[in-house]
Amino acid sequence: MVKTVIPIRKEASQSPLPIIPATLSVAHGRTLDRRQRPLRDLRISVTDRCNFRCTYCMPKEVFDQHYPYLAQSELLSFEEIHRLAKIFVSLGVEKIRLTGGEPLLRKDLETLISMLAKIRTPQNEALDLTLTTNGSLLSKKSALLKESGLQRLTVSLDALDDAIFKAMNDVDYPVGDVLKGIEAAQKAGFEDIKVNMVVKKGVNDHEILPMAKYFRNSGITLRFIEFMDVGSSNGWNLDQVLPSAEVIAMISEQSPLEQVDPNYAGEVAQRWRYQDGAGEIGVISSVTQAFCHECTRARLSTDGHLFLCLFATEGFDFKTLMRSGRSDLEIANAVMQTWSNREDRYSEIRHLHTKDLERKQRKVEMSYIGG
Repeated sequence: MVKTVIPIRKEASQSPLPIIPATLSVAHGRTLDRRQRPLRDLRISVTDRCNFRCTYCMPKEVFDQHYPYLAQSELLSFEEIHRLAKIFVSLGVEKIRLTGGEPLLRKDLETLISMLAKIRTPQNEALDLTLTTNGSLLSKKSALLKESGLQRLTVSLDALDDAIFKAMNDVDYPVGDVLKGIEAAQKAGFEDIKVNMVVKKGVNDHEILPMAKYFRNSGITLRFIEFMDVGSSNGWNLDQVLPSAEVIAMISEQSPLEQVDPNYAGEVAQRWRYQDGAGEIGVISSVTQAFCHECTRARLSTDGHLFLCLFATEGFDFKTLMRSGRSDLEIANAVMQTWSNREDRYSEIRHLHTKDLERKQRKVEMSYIGG
C-alpha cells in the first residue's frame, strides 16, 4: 500500500492510488497486524462537520467558517460505505461504530443504518452496530435510529453544570437538552447506552462526582476519558491529564467500586462496578495506561481514507480504489495488506516522542476520522 499523508487541510483528490497485492487471500480467518492484533472493530466517520466546538476536538480558532470542510462529492456515499463495511466484516470485523464530526448531521443517516443492520458476519451473526453522538439531536432522532436497526448508543457529555458544559462545547448549547436526548433514547428502547466524559484537570474534574451520582442506578454506563493529544489543534498539555486511577479512587471513596473483567479481548475501557449493585462505570486511559498492544480498531474517514490509529498522520485512500472499478476481492486484499503491515503504538511511545512528533508532523484531526 502507498501511504497518503493527510494534513489538517485535506487534499484527498491528490492522494495516490493504493497498490493492490496479488498474493493475499481473504479466505483464512482473521487478519493480524505485525503485533498479532486482529482486525475486529471499524469506526466510520460519516461527516467531518459538527454543531459543537468542543475545545479538545474542534476549537473555534481552527474550525471556523473558513475551514476547508469536505464537499458533498468528496464524501463516501451510503452505497460505498455499505460496500466497504461488507468487505471489512468478511475479514473479521464484528463491530461498526458510526462517528463524525456529529454523525446525526448527515442527512438520512437512518438509511445507512438500515443498510448496515442487514450485514451478517461469516458466522451468520448480527453485526454489532453502534453510534457516538453529542446528543444534541437525540430527542428528534432516537425513535428513528432504533427503528432503523441501531443497537447501541454512546453520548458525549462532559459536565452537568450548565455553565461548564456550555464553556466546553463553546456554542452555548444547554446540558438539559442533551439529558432530554438521553431520556428520549431510553424511551425509544435503547438498553445499552454509554455516556463518555472527557476529563480535563482544572476545567471539569470537579464534575466527576456529580456525574457519577447522576448516572448511578440509571442503567447507563458512565465512562471517564483521559484528555488525549488527538489531532494537532486542541492545545493538549500533560498537566491537564487527570489519571484514571485518581478518578476511580475519588468515586470509590464515596461509593466503593470493584473491577470487572472486560467483555471481550481488546476492550479499551476498564470496567468497574459499584459494590452495592448501583451499576457500572468505565475508564479509558490512553495516556497513563496505554492499551496499544490490544488495539483492534481501524478508522475510515468521511472521504474514504483508512487510518490505523487515532493518533495517525497517514491514511490509505480506499475511495479512489473503489471509484476506479476495483473488485471486492481486490479491495479486500488491499485491506489485508494494509492491516498486516500495521505496527502503530503511539500511546506506548508518547512520552518519548511527543515533542518530536508535534514538531515534525501534524496528526489527523479527530473530527475527520472519529473518536
